[in-house]
Amino acid sequence: MNAPDAGFVAIERNPVSAAIFERARRVMPSGCTRDLAAAKPHPQYAVSGDGCWLTDVDGNRVMDWVNNFTALIHGHNKREIVEVIASQASQLMSAILPTEWEVKLAELICARIPGVERVRFMNSGTEANQVVTKVARAYTGRTKIAKMEGGYHGQYDLLEASFQPKPGLWGDARRPVPVAHNPGTPQSLLDELVVLPLNDIESSREILRARAPELAAVILDPFRLQLGMVEPEPAYLRMLREETTKLGILLIFDEVMCLRVGYHGAQGMLGVTPDLTTMGKIIGGGLPIGGLGGSAQVMSVFDLDRGDDRVKHSGTYTANPMSMAAGYIGMSLLTREAFARLDTQGERVRLGLEKIRRDLGIEGYVAGAASLSALMMTPTVINNYRDLAAAVAGGMAERMGVAQRLLLEEGLLTMRGGFVGSTPMTDDDIEFTLSGTRRALTRMKTL
Repeated sequence: MNAPDAGFVAIERNPVSAAIFERARRVMPSGCTRDLAAAKPHPQYAVSGDGCWLTDVDGNRVMDWVNNFTALIHGHNKREIVEVIASQASQLMSAILPTEWEVKLAELICARIPGVERVRFMNSGTEANQVVTKVARAYTGRTKIAKMEGGYHGQYDLLEASFQPKPGLWGDARRPVPVAHNPGTPQSLLDELVVLPLNDIESSREILRARAPELAAVILDPFRLQLGMVEPEPAYLRMLREETTKLGILLIFDEVMCLRVGYHGAQGMLGVTPDLTTMGKIIGGGLPIGGLGGSAQVMSVFDLDRGDDRVKHSGTYTANPMSMAAGYIGMSLLTREAFARLDTQGERVRLGLEKIRRDLGIEGYVAGAASLSALMMTPTVINNYRDLAAAVAGGMAERMGVAQRLLLEEGLLTMRGGFVGSTPMTDDDIEFTLSGTRRALTRMKTL
């Protein structure tokens, strides 16, 4: 389902980046560690960042609308975050002993996110989603987990199944079949997964009721599927909350990405409170982090006084003081006023993109909310993963890939039609973006 040459589409004739890539190919498969950084003929290698701008080793300067895949809500080199990182690094980078920063960040998150009364920290969103399955199983005594077809929850083989299933394998639309994402995934693991059709209320309700005796939890991103702006409908979320409560199934919101949509996260914006919430990205202030929170009752499975009945979890860098300090400062700077400004700028981006689309006669629509926006180059609104697959088969990925390359030539770093805002962006930056987008899409019409 990835667009051709997905990732940062490199501007050709960047000799320093090209030379670095030749070295990279000799020591890393395909020359990269993250697939999202892959590009042809080679990626651009970053050297510095300032606010919403990135500079590469060849001196190209681009406005960053990816923000490390939504993690950098304050952009690059936010002064207060840089200062606390430098101060903490000079005192203590890591240790077996905890620091007060961990407590301060935990207090902030528990005070802000409706479904979180207790929290534990991990090192990534993937790890948070791995651990949350252990919590759900320990609390309910059941083993199976349900997820949405097309949903992304990190690189954990159970939850990444049916992330990008091929049409020949995915089964009936009302009863999707779990499909392995990577070769070698054992069938025994797939047997522990139940796949739900997003936004199909009746089919999902029937599956939940039929599988309830073995289902520990349902997990989903309450704001969007990872591929494209495919949003769960409010009525669908309410159905999940009602059914899981009645059936004794835990509802997990994966807010690793969507926590950035509001002061109280996506759950606060949507008015639906889950039993458990996984987090990452923005709560680390730009450093690696993951988090898992929930009600005091459910989170009690971690309590040490439970002895061998507790969920065992730890890690060498879990709650390391660098991420805790950066995360606390970064989250403290995300005031209600900061979110309101991000909302206003995001709305300006979406209105501007829609005007450009209409003026140029480009098929599609603009989706998103708050600081997340996307220009979807497909004539029909995508309501679930299979709609998305049909749109990709109809050429959407190719069109968005061309647009991404042309936007980069205008000095705009984007990914998959998405525009991820950050707090240092100004009104002038928004105007620069919309002007460059109009030029890029005008050129695309002539190709």
